[in-house]
Amino acid sequence: MDLWEKFGMSEELTSLWQELGISAGTAIVVLIALYFVIKWAVKNGIMEACKKIEDKNMWKEK
Repeated sequence: MDLWEKFGMSEELTSLWQELGISAGTAIVVLIALYFVIKWAVKNGIMEACKKIEDKNMWKEK
């Protein structure tokens, strides 16, 4: 039994990954890493925006 079948992937998606030469385990690791990179980037973007808003509000109060 193939890992792709075990995860219940559609045949089209399975053939796409297999044409690229990527196994199911590698695909999962890449997707998990991508999730954390995007999460980190969004968190830093929000923090930077909040700092800019706070700085802008401090200048308005003075």
